[in-house]
Amino acid sequence: MKRNYQGSCHCGAVRFECELDLAQGTSRCNCSICAKTRFWKAIVKAGEFRLLSGADALSDYQFGSHSIHHLFCRRCGVKPFGRGYLDALGGVFYAVNVMCLDDAPVEELAQAPVRYEDGRHDHWESPPAETRHL
Repeated sequence: MKRNYQGSCHCGAVRFECELDLAQGTSRCNCSICAKTRFWKAIVKAGEFRLLSGADALSDYQFGSHSIHHLFCRRCGVKPFGRGYLDALGGVFYAVNVMCLDDAPVEELAQAPVRYEDGRHDHWESPPAETRHL
């Protein structure tokens, strides 16, 4: 069941809320940036995400195809979410950092299914051969 979550970066400069159902799944990727930052995400549609404060504290990093905006707080360095556009996901979407959900109970996080993606080789529909490090 979808519920409303509040989230933030480490220093609190960036605050957001989103509606999602963690039981519907989360994902981890082995692409160069997700692996280095150990980014654990849940996809949220544009209409279910609201930036509450901190737009001025966000920095945007893009690489490769420049299709994803990797947004991080310039004060504390935490990436609370990213933003992109993919037709397969219904257009604009947000990749919310699950660990930045301030009010998600630990039990709920532990039970959230995780799908692994082989982004390093652009095989998003398949898991990489090794996932234990992700």
